[in-house]
Amino acid sequence: MEKPSNLLLKVSRRLFANLDEQEKFIEALMNPQPFSPSILWCQEKPEISPLTVETPTSWQPQFIDRLSLGEKPGKHPLHEKGYFYCLDFSSVFAATTFLAISQSVYVVFDMCAAPGGKSIFAWRALQPELLISNEVIGKRLGMLISNLKRCQINPSAVVNRDSSIFAQMFPDSSNLVIVDAPCTGQSLLAKGEKAPGCFHPTAINKSANRQKRIIANSAKLVSPQGYLAYMTCTYSPEENEQVCEWFLERFPHFQAIEISLLAQYQSRLTTMPCYRMFPQDRLGAGAFTVLFKNTNEDGEEPKKVDLNTISSLYIYQNIKK
Repeated sequence: MEKPSNLLLKVSRRLFANLDEQEKFIEALMNPQPFSPSILWCQEKPEISPLTVETPTSWQPQFIDRLSLGEKPGKHPLHEKGYFYCLDFSSVFAATTFLAISQSVYVVFDMCAAPGGKSIFAWRALQPELLISNEVIGKRLGMLISNLKRCQINPSAVVNRDSSIFAQMFPDSSNLVIVDAPCTGQSLLAKGEKAPGCFHPTAINKSANRQKRIIANSAKLVSPQGYLAYMTCTYSPEENEQVCEWFLERFPHFQAIEISLLAQYQSRLTTMPCYRMFPQDRLGAGAFTVLFKNTNEDGEEPKKVDLNTISSLYIYQNIKK
């Protein structure tokens, strides 16, 4: 195995106090091994699975199956028919925070939605009256729309605007806003993919600044007593705990919620309830996740999204009355 870069060594020392864990983490990135695929059942799960299923973790929801290594769910006929959606198990981990939301959810707004996994997870877990999936990068829209169509996600709509537009147009409108933030993508290395420069301080700082802008805009959409889910697929603290600390300083009416299901994954870098999965856990390439609640109680119902206004922004919709 080639020698790890100084930047990777530096990150590993910040993440783990234990030398053994540092070495396991570096090994997982330098010598990546395949992870078991997983699927999200969009329709009722059959009693006998058509695919070989691993023993479930204590925290994954009923509608998720983690499959045996080597299974190719994307090639199964049920995939094409929209029975299930294929997603990385790290994404399941990140979206598990949604399960802590017990009240009725009217509007879910997914700010950085492509290819659609978190949107579909929220739709399946929370059954909102409206799911709005935004994707600002034009070339990623086709994949997002195709997945929502194939999985027959209704009611859903796709929009394509910067987060600042929605902050102005639809304040206090959504019971859950999801920010699966664009990041340096360091966990791609654990999947054997390339992420050039992902540990370089310039790339990390640029990414963290963009994340702060998106989370600040997204917070303005959250209704009183609503939720904001923030997650990344990267390891550097600047893009994770430090973004969250910056956010809470500027939006003190939000607070991070404890997710008892994920207690064993609590980040050691902060006392704030937030959770990390690492590739050496052998479940997935890695993720960071936190759920914030808007503690404001102004006695108002969430401001209804004016569908006539927002429908002018739709580039795809499946809303059956």
